[in-house]
Amino acid sequence: MINMMMLLLDLRTKTKFFSLSILLVLSSFFTATGNAQEPVRIAFMDPLTGTFASIGNTGLKQLQFAADHLFNEKGGILGGRMIEIVPFDNKQSPTETQIQFRRMVGEEIQIVFQGNSSAVANTLNSTISKHNRRNADQEVLQINYSAVDPILTEDQCSFWHFRFDSHAVMKLDVLTDFIAMNEEIKSVYVIGQDYSFGQVVSDTSIRMLNEKRPDIEIAGNEFHPIGQVKDFTPYVTKIVSSGADAVITGNFGADMVSLARSIIDAGLDVPIYTFYAAYDGITATLGADGKNKIRLVHNESANPYPTEKRKDYVRAFKAANPTYDLTQARIHNALMMVVRAMEETQSTDPYDVATALEDMRFTTLNGDEIWMRGDDHQLFQEIHVSVHTDENIEFDADNSGYGLYSEYRVPAEDTIIESSCKMRRPRR
Repeated sequence: MINMMMLLLDLRTKTKFFSLSILLVLSSFFTATGNAQEPVRIAFMDPLTGTFASIGNTGLKQLQFAADHLFNEKGGILGGRMIEIVPFDNKQSPTETQIQFRRMVGEEIQIVFQGNSSAVANTLNSTISKHNRRNADQEVLQINYSAVDPILTEDQCSFWHFRFDSHAVMKLDVLTDFIAMNEEIKSVYVIGQDYSFGQVVSDTSIRMLNEKRPDIEIAGNEFHPIGQVKDFTPYVTKIVSSGADAVITGNFGADMVSLARSIIDAGLDVPIYTFYAAYDGITATLGADGKNKIRLVHNESANPYPTEKRKDYVRAFKAANPTYDLTQARIHNALMMVVRAMEETQSTDPYDVATALEDMRFTTLNGDEIWMRGDDHQLFQEIHVSVHTDENIEFDADNSGYGLYSEYRVPAEDTIIESSCKMRRPRR
């Protein structure tokens, strides 16, 4: 009887041990599976409503497509984690940006893509720097794909900020070289939005033209309120009256659309040199009237695209988003570099990602090597000047039949300029 009781006790003990073991194994399995499926959440913070909503929504489409097409559809990153893009509408307002930043932090998102405008990027840069000094366990990384005020990688540089666009001075160095080669240009009118970027475009254009072509007269230098002018006719009338041989503008978004419409209505027949006079309705607005007049300074090549890999990517994007254009290669370049940094470090921690991004060299879908300078977190890449045309256009814009054709190319190594950055690095 005693032996039987001992046998039953032993059997119960083994059964409990076996059941506990099964539970531990299952718990471990589901924990591991849950971690593998936990998404890597990345914020996108730009204007999604209001005057400049078109550029924000275009950027969001491009980032979402890059995440899905390049990574999610291929099994994700870091052993199976999907990338989730979380949009935040800052209405292109510095004040709203701070509100959305607090929301983002509340949702425990630690990487944010932002590009429009430089005033907003400066606000976000300052906000992140203060936040990170006070919250070492909840740091945030800023991925700037489009804001080109040089100060962001110079006097206001930050360990937590990386710029994936060539800044305004780098682009204007190329653009003014191109203008200086045109001996028919004897006078230039400069017009732009009245904020930091517009002022940089004005000051730098005038300085560089004076250095490269001192014979060129500055026929006018005018600023207008950003996002408030509905009819640019009075401004264009001044340009026409000045007799300028060319126009330089840094206008973007709705302000570029409105300026383009007024230029067309006035019949202004001079070359117009821009940063953002394409896509988002601008190309369609210009149409035949902009042919061989409008030129852009930008990164990566336009038509002709140099590789089948890049062409396939554009075709796939257009198939998924028929009414949108792939306007900013720097968005998918930035995401690919961020993911490489995560894979190299096996981490999504902002400090680890930032450290891996410094001095990273990366080959784009175009087959070009781009380089992130560790000293100031400025990316170096090709800069092109392209013309608005319907000739030799494989990929148009706005489904208009018109697009950009690359006329002038400067390789990345010839765009490098010094920086005044004195970066404060966090202690780890």
